[in-house]
Amino acid sequence: MRKLTVAAFVSLDGVMQAPGGPEEDRSDGFGFGGWIVPYADEVTGEAVMDLFSQPFELLLGRRTYDIFAGYWPQIEFDANNPIADLFNAVPKHVATHRPDSLAWHNSHALDANLVDAIGALKQQDGSQLLTQGSGDLVRQLLAAGLVDELRLMIHPVLLGRGKRLFGDDAQASAFTLEHSTRTPSGVLVARYTRSGEVKTGTFL
Repeated sequence: MRKLTVAAFVSLDGVMQAPGGPEEDRSDGFGFGGWIVPYADEVTGEAVMDLFSQPFELLLGRRTYDIFAGYWPQIEFDANNPIADLFNAVPKHVATHRPDSLAWHNSHALDANLVDAIGALKQQDGSQLLTQGSGDLVRQLLAAGLVDELRLMIHPVLLGRGKRLFGDDAQASAFTLEHSTRTPSGVLVARYTRSGEVKTGTFL
C-alpha cells in the first residue's frame, strides 16, 4: 500500500487558489494570483525540492493538469532545477471527463468514481501519490479520508476569498506534526501525518 500526500501552498485563511501567477486561475473573480511570489527565497526552494526528493506519481485535477501540460514539456533540462524532467517522466493520474485529450507523456485518466479509483491506486505497490494544486480533487480526497500526509507551506497573508484547501465536508482526522521550519520570509513549512481519530476532552 502506498501513501497519498497532499502538498499545497496556503494562506493563513486556507486559500490555495492561483498561488503562482495572475493568470493561473481567475475563476470567481479571484484577483490575488501570484500571492506566494513575494515570499519565495532559498529556503522555500529547498522545501519544494525536498518534496520531490522521494519517488512519486502525480495525482492531478483537470485544471491543474492542463496548466502543467502547457508549461512543463516546454522547459529544458536544468541540473539546478530538475522538476521539469521529473514531472515530464513520472506517471500522472488525472481526474477528467475527457480521457482522450491527455497528450502529456505518461498521463492516465482516473475512472469516473474517483474515490474508488484512487483507493485502488493506494492499494498498489509503488511510489507515493502526490497532489499539486487540484483543489477540487484534494477536497474530495479529504472528504473520503484518503489523505495520509499534508505538506503545507503556510504563507503570512490573509486573502479573505478564494478556493480553500479544506471544505466543510473534510473527514475529521487527527494529524501529527512531524517536521516544521520557518523561512526568512515568514513562511511556515510543515509536514503532518495522519494519526487516527480526533480525540476530545474537558478542562472541567
